Formats: sequence, C-alpha cells, structure tokens
Amino acid sequence: MEHQTVDVTIVGGGPGGLSAALVLGRSCRSVVLIDSGHPRNEVTYESHGFLTRDGIKPFELREIALKQMMKYENVTIVNDLVEDVENEKTHFTTTTQIGRIISSRKIIFATGLKEHLPSIPGLEKTYGKSIFSCPYCDGWEHRDLPLAVIGNQKDLIHYIRLIYNWSKDLVVATNGPAKLKEKEKEEIAQHGIRLVQTEIEKLNSTNGFLKEIMFTDGETLNRKAAFIVNTGAEQATMLPRKLGVSLGDNGAFETKDHGKTSVDGLYIIGDAAKRFTGLMGAAAEGYETGVNMNHEFVEEDWLRK
Repeated sequence: MEHQTVDVTIVGGGPGGLSAALVLGRSCRSVVLIDSGHPRNEVTYESHGFLTRDGIKPFELREIALKQMMKYENVTIVNDLVEDVENEKTHFTTTTQIGRIISSRKIIFATGLKEHLPSIPGLEKTYGKSIFSCPYCDGWEHRDLPLAVIGNQKDLIHYIRLIYNWSKDLVVATNGPAKLKEKEKEEIAQHGIRLVQTEIEKLNSTNGFLKEIMFTDGETLNRKAAFIVNTGAEQATMLPRKLGVSLGDNGAFETKDHGKTSVDGLYIIGDAAKRFTGLMGAAAEGYETGVNMNHEFVEEDWLRK
C-alpha cells in the first residue's frame, strides 16, 4: 500500500484543481492531485469561453495541462478515486480506491457537480451534443436557430429571457403545467414565444443531434437544439460534508474568501462551491486559492523557526 506525505492533496483535476496544482507546484510545494479522468464536461464536443482556447475539446485542454505539469517533479497526478478523507487535526489522511494513502497539511476539493438528468426519453443521447444547460458555453453556436427551453421551475422566466438573447425562434416546453404567473405567460407571448405545457413523450435525434420534440398528445415540434433549465446537478462527492462543511440552500458547499471553509486547512473551489463558474472562472479560483494557500504555508513555516 503506497503512502505519501505531501503539503497539499487536491481532489479533482478540472481547470480549478489543475490551476491550483500548477501555482502550488511553482511555489515549491509538494502536491498530489487525484482525478478519475471523467469530468462533468466529457459529454461535450467543445469547450468555450476560455481565453486562447475557445472551441477546444475538453480532453485536449486537459492533455495540454497535464503535459505542461510534467516538468514539476514535486507535483504528482494520479488517475484514481478518493474513497475517504479523515481530518487528523495536524493533517488530512486521504485514502483512494486502489489503496493509496496520502497525508497532507492541507486539502483542496475541486470535485464539481454531477448531472442527474430528468427522465425524458432521448435526453441522455442529446445532452452535450444538441441540448445544453449553459448558453454562455453553447449559445453562440446555436444563435438564431429554432431552439427550445425545456424545464419548469419557479425562476423559469429568467432563463427564458436569457435564451431569448441568442434566438428569437424559441419554444418553451415545460413538460407539464407551467410554474409561470399569468403575467409571465403574457410576457413571453408578447415576445412571440410559444408555451407548450403538454408532457414530452420523447426527443428524436440523429447521432445525438436533436430533430424534434414529440409530445404525448401527438404533436411534434422541429427544433435544432434546446437548453434545459435544470440538469439535476448535485455534488460529485459529499466528503466535505462528512468533514464538517455545511451545504447551503442551493446545494453548494459554504466557503469563505479564497475557497476557505469552516474546517481549517480544507478548501473548496469551482462548481462545488459556486454551482457555476465556467472553465475560466474555475481556473481563476484555482490560481487564487493556490496563491493564498502558499502565503499560509510561508507564514506557518516562518514561525516554526
């Protein structure tokens, strides 16, 4: 059983975790980053909004980062799953699926969220290819096309307004009675947006690209793409809660500045703390947290002399 002692353990190898590892590695800190290799965005063809890398394939972005990290011999990146973390007061002990044990002075969770899509037949085939959740990630590529908003929740009107920014050829399919006020229904009708409250029977697609939405009353609507209001995203891991970090009402872990939590030495960054950060935001948080954490190490080590 492999046992390592390092300065920092990072759980999660998306842009946030990798960015933190890079900063800490360049700060001469020993780091182990643990990642399963199955990021939330692995279903997507391209990633957008990341300056200098707009349109890059998610795994290509990761491969570039991993290649650049190789020159830092003090940073170890392992393909594994974290099974447990214990707070030993002076350090954290992390145990992985294949039996690694890592002791670290501090730990960063950059684990993000995982989708739990609603049970609409055909949705899993299309999600990430022609049905999306983030218009900032995928709106431009589908601007002015016949689009649908799929979903139904109390703040639906705000999401409808948002998607309307990218296409005026818009239909709202609530898959049941809409949770919209009468005034809101009038508002979307005034903007030429059709509201369909009939339940969705299935989504028809070819190779994951949406062709039509079929409803239980027999109606079909031709649409090129859609945006889903709620993907049922939940925390990818609940280990921070076990360690004493609270979940907010929105399902995000509660953090302070720089990703700090109420547990000394435990940090949470990215979507796990903010619900949505985007690639650029997650990378920025990783950088910020890495810098702040190194400052803490500097002060701690200085006072030990």
